Amino acid sequence: MKRLPLEPDFNAWREAAREALHLGFLPEELDFQDSTIPSTLDLTLESSDAPTGPPITTPHTSKAFLESAEYAAVHRDPQRWNLLYRILYRLQTNRNVLRISVDPDIAELERLESQVRRDLHKMHAFLRFRMVLEPDDPNPRPIVVDESFRTEPGPHHLVLATPTPFGLNHTELPHCEPDPHATPTPSQPDTCEHFIAWYQPDHRILPLAAPFFVERFGVMRWTILTPDASVSWDPTGKQLTFAPGLPRESAPAEDELEGLWRSYYASIYNPARLNPEMMRSEMPVRYWKNLPEISLLPNLITKSQSRVADMVTRQQQQPSAQPFVPEDHSLPKLRAALPACKGCDLFQHATQVVPGAGAAHAKLILVGEQPGDQEDLQGKPFVGPAGKILDRVMDELNIERSKVYVTNAVKHFKFVQRGKLRLHQNPRMSEISACRPWLLAEIDSIHPHVILCLGASASKSLLGGTFSLMRDHGKILNTPYANQVIATIHPSAILRARDKESGEQLYQFLRDDMALAWHTAQKPALTPV
Repeated sequence: MKRLPLEPDFNAWREAAREALHLGFLPEELDFQDSTIPSTLDLTLESSDAPTGPPITTPHTSKAFLESAEYAAVHRDPQRWNLLYRILYRLQTNRNVLRISVDPDIAELERLESQVRRDLHKMHAFLRFRMVLEPDDPNPRPIVVDESFRTEPGPHHLVLATPTPFGLNHTELPHCEPDPHATPTPSQPDTCEHFIAWYQPDHRILPLAAPFFVERFGVMRWTILTPDASVSWDPTGKQLTFAPGLPRESAPAEDELEGLWRSYYASIYNPARLNPEMMRSEMPVRYWKNLPEISLLPNLITKSQSRVADMVTRQQQQPSAQPFVPEDHSLPKLRAALPACKGCDLFQHATQVVPGAGAAHAKLILVGEQPGDQEDLQGKPFVGPAGKILDRVMDELNIERSKVYVTNAVKHFKFVQRGKLRLHQNPRMSEISACRPWLLAEIDSIHPHVILCLGASASKSLLGGTFSLMRDHGKILNTPYANQVIATIHPSAILRARDKESGEQLYQFLRDDMALAWHTAQKPALTPV
């Protein structure tokens, strides 16, 4: 068997593998050894190290294999090179070998690739930069991580001093000369600020990880240090520079920005979502040393229960129409009770409340956002410009309005006065929530087969505040309020279209979704699960 010491470099392996195929080495006749792991090296050559297989003068591979191999190549498994050569050799006679997921070699390749991808994901998530050079310092000086090292390089010159058994190892980072006459811009911010991060990945992933940070932090001057290698990014020259690895001591311990980050983290921390087991699963303890916010967690976790109780209390104090909704949910009772509603502040400025209208046992309910100017004046839903669009769509689909029930998520008109005009304002989520008891009472009275939500506000009322209308419009969704809920655009969106083509496209969206809702409503009602 021929043993080949190999640097942990994918391109080096490709060259060696190509040469081995040309010479006719069978996989069992070669042992690629990682030259960075002395314990795996065996430099003796057996006498029978000549190839016995047929030479492959024009080897071929596939894009899928090269992509997987590039990930597997940075894994620390010392047998990865032999695995890749075995698969490459088999690809010469079976181009479909990668599809055999139960094959031991393919399963192992998938395992290595999966572990490397996860390692990359963790590095993207948990790496933290720290600022080490400030361009506005009145006394420019070298920033040296090890304070025992003193020297006099020029201003804006960064030197990392790393203690070793043989003394200090000095690593110079790319030199920076700011232009005193240049005007900072978002794409060219200044300057000579330098950010350093230290990270210890499971595998040698830095070359694969670096492009992500270039894309994310392309205007910053930064360096990432790992035990295996380091990389620096020069935003002026748009160049990555790789260098040997450095230990944790070479990176700064903390900077002033981390205090700001901890304040921000504490302000957005949601105690209601606390799940320590999930936290440790997605953010293993060994990554915590890189995260400045970890120092806050013990106190935040301790106070979570009391904070959740406070949140529940505040939620219970939110305005709601529930006290004004009668126990009898029949439509006549609801219409009679609606004018007295003061569940939110919108009643103070609206002309009148606008109840729903239509068939008492309709198979389809149309839910809009809120009354508009004309609806507020006439006391009827969808009688203004948006209502005319709605009528046109329903006429084209042969849907009689008298056979559906039309209502709104919010029953009062919200507007801002501009001279004699009353301009529509979107209701807040708190106002939508306050008015929801009326809508739920209407649904309970009618028991529709399908609910069609017109617009984002109506959709959020029944489908939650995170619902995305443009992503999920036209889908039949199951909710606690009805087995079949469909969301579509509000007719007023067509009136606001920027051009004729956009308006026609939006109109077709509305028409298609209305047709789906109507035809679905004609089918037998689904039994709740």
